[in-house]
Parts: sequence; structure tokens; C-alpha cells
Amino acid sequence: MDRFIDMVIGGVFHAAVVFLVAAGLQLVFGVQKIVNLACGSFYALGAYFGITAIGAAAALGLPGIAVLPVLILAGIAIGLIGLPVERLLRTVYARDESHQLLLTFGLLLVFQDAMRFIWGPTPLTLDNAYLAYGTAEIAGIRVPTYNLLVIAASIAIAGGLGWFLQRTRTGRIIRATAENRDMSEGLGINSTRIFAAVFTVGCILGTVGGALVVPASAASLEMSVELVVEAFAVVVIGGLGSMRGALAGAPIVGLIRAIAIMALPEAEILSIYLVVIAVLILRPAGLFGKAMA
Repeated sequence: MDRFIDMVIGGVFHAAVVFLVAAGLQLVFGVQKIVNLACGSFYALGAYFGITAIGAAAALGLPGIAVLPVLILAGIAIGLIGLPVERLLRTVYARDESHQLLLTFGLLLVFQDAMRFIWGPTPLTLDNAYLAYGTAEIAGIRVPTYNLLVIAASIAIAGGLGWFLQRTRTGRIIRATAENRDMSEGLGINSTRIFAAVFTVGCILGTVGGALVVPASAASLEMSVELVVEAFAVVVIGGLGSMRGALAGAPIVGLIRAIAIMALPEAEILSIYLVVIAVLILRPAGLFGKAMA
């Protein structure tokens, strides 16, 4: 029973992080129709910058309890790099999807080399930060409180994002632009600004996810590619462009990964692929996606 609870908590924690990256991916595709392969780079960038920010916070004498807000602020700050990246993507908006895929994949490689140049090839860790909040007891077993805080933060971000898109005027404008860009421009909406804002928010979701994971996992150059696999698995399972799909797909991927690590670690990625293949066969549009015409 203890192992089961530990597995569930671990799976939900990982799902909370993957959800943030997948939600950014879904938001960008839903509005801009771009499959952003560089999303994993933003995740890794958030992780590395989070470690730098914690180092700076420690030098300033901030207490350990400041770890979580410092990481979130670091993720938001470095996520603003989405603004210049979006300006670069404007050059391929009107081109074939293959150009968009090649450009975002190229960005992934560029960011990987930039991170190697800045932080070096050796993985970096934040061991002490992981236990800054101590442990909590659930059903008789102790789990890191940090994990529970990250899960709560991810749920709060998901709720806030859903409220923003559904209940605010800006959210309705974003959804209108996603449905029909030409018509929204005809009504006076500046789609260029909407695209820049949406891509930056998507980028921030990824960098915040990367920053939040570093106390529990090392920041490494490989994490950008590893995360892309899981984020796209969430997208395929949930449905391309669907935020509800990201919310449903992330726990599925997180729990499958946790079960595989506990039962058969060698099949960690294979188990995710098997579920993705099953979804593609049984429900090609995903759980909440719209079938292509």
C-alpha cells in the first residue's frame, strides 16, 4: 500500500509538471496552428534558470521557504524569451507546416547548444531545496511537501488559465482568433498582438514547469528532448489544441510512467508509446480533440 501511494503521488507530481508544458503546447497550436517542437527547450531553459535564480536568492540570504515563489518568478522571467522567438516564427506563419516544424526543431537544437555554452554539459541539481518545506503524512507515509505544493500550484494555474480563457474579454478574443483569424481581424482585433501574447504565455507555462521540477530532478541538456516525447503524448491522448485534453492526458501519462518505473523501468517510454498508439487507433482525434475534416 505504501508503494502504491508513493507511486500515485510521484505520478501526479510528474503529471503536474508535464501538464504545464502540454498546456502551453495546446494553447499555441489552438490559436496559432503551430506545432512547437521547441517546447522542450523552454522546459529545460526554465530548469537551468531556476537553479541560477535559487543560487542568487541564497546569496541574498532569502529563507528556504522562498524556494517555490523564486522558482515560479524565475520561470516567468525567462519565459519572456517567447516574445523574440515569436517574432522569428512570424516568418513562417504563412508557409507550409513543414517549415514551421523545421524552424521549431532548429530552435530546439540552438537552445540546447546555448544552454551547454552557458551552464555546461554536466547536469545540475538543487538537492537542499527539495526538502525546504519538509514532509507531509498521507495515509501513513511521508511525502515531500514540495511535491504537494507543485501539484497545488499546477491545479491553480490550470484553473486560472481556464477562467481567463472562458470568462474574460481577452480570453474570448483569443478564442475568437483561434476560431477564425480573418474574421476577428475584420472586427478590429490585432491578431499579431494576440499571437505574440499567446506564444509568450505558452512559453512561460513551459519554463515555469521546468523551474518547478529542478528541486526533484536534475537540469540536463537531454531533458528537453525527453519532455517533448511526453508532452506530445499528452497532446495525442487529450486531442490536439484542447486544453481539457491536456488536463486529462497529463495524469494518464504521469501515472503510466510511474507504474512503469515501479514495475518495469525499462518499459517507461514504451508504455507511454503503447497508450499513444492505442489512442491513435481507437480515437484518432484524442479524448477531447476535434476530428479533422
